[in-house]
Amino acid sequence: MIDNLALGLSHGLLLLAAFLLLRRDDLDHESRPGETKRARFGKR
Repeated sequence: MIDNLALGLSHGLLLLAAFLLLRRDDLDHESRPGETKRARFGKR
């Protein structure tokens, strides 16, 4: 029982992380090599 719970929880969290990373807006945009962007924490 605990093994199935641990497996399900870990895989569920991995799927959630992949889903959240794939729906980011800046995933399809590349910056130039010398260009830096400021971090956008908490802003959408």
